[in-house]
Amino acid sequence: MAAVQALRAWSDSQADERLLADDRWQDTGLVFTNHLGAALDAGNVRKMFKRVCTEAGIGDGWTPRELRTTFVSLMSHQGVSIEEIARLVGHASTRTTEIVYRRELRPVITTGAEIMDQLFTGT
Repeated sequence: MAAVQALRAWSDSQADERLLADDRWQDTGLVFTNHLGAALDAGNVRKMFKRVCTEAGIGDGWTPRELRTTFVSLMSHQGVSIEEIARLVGHASTRTTEIVYRRELRPVITTGAEIMDQLFTGT
């Protein structure tokens, strides 16, 4: 899996940072940390995210929140139910998912139209 490979590479990188930090390293047991092993705050995450986007050649105008929106959009486009999407993004009910991501969710009417097309055209 790509995620496993990425996490192993990250772990190797973190081991190098641990060596460089020497006795300044804070062994928090966290997977994602700053260069001294401490927990990341929102500013750290935004700065790291901008650096990754810049290095990827897509500019620095992206925010981490857009990853969540993209995830919801892609899941919805693939036909994943609103209940499953809500569960995957950690919402207690579908209401938050529907309100916050309403533009990203595949309209329900599309499903009805597709079914009607199948019924009347035989495709």
